[in-house]
Amino acid sequence: MNSIVTQLGTADIQDLIDLEKMCFAYHWTYEQFTLGLERKAFKVLGIREKGRLAGYIAFSLIEDEMEILNLAVHVDFRRRGMAGLLMDSAFEMCINNGIAKSFLDVKESNMAALTLYRKYGYKQIGVRKKYYPDTKEDALLFRYDFKQGREYNILKGAK
Repeated sequence: MNSIVTQLGTADIQDLIDLEKMCFAYHWTYEQFTLGLERKAFKVLGIREKGRLAGYIAFSLIEDEMEILNLAVHVDFRRRGMAGLLMDSAFEMCINNGIAKSFLDVKESNMAALTLYRKYGYKQIGVRKKYYPDTKEDALLFRYDFKQGREYNILKGAK
């Protein structure tokens, strides 16, 4: 796969919204993306394939913490390693910015996401009962510590 990850901005908002609508029943609005990107409240990395937004990851960086807000891959591009490529790029940005830990929440029924995050070394630390407004599902809370993780050592060049 020769996909290239790039940082997305306000010019990409409609593509982000279109992808979100395809992937999530409950999705961000144009205003939420605009405010977040203009105020630099979060970063968005994306992959374009054949002129379409194939996938993206949105995350915040505050002091020494990263929180994954959303990760989506277009149905036509799934099972090709794009989610991993987006995670790798976000992790590299975190390491380069001295981020120590990462957090995320995920629907308890989202097996693909749970498998991905566990593969990256995230450990479950809690549950938010009936957190998601669309399904009333529980959110599983996860944490990752960069300095204890395998990816940290690989990206830093350690054996």
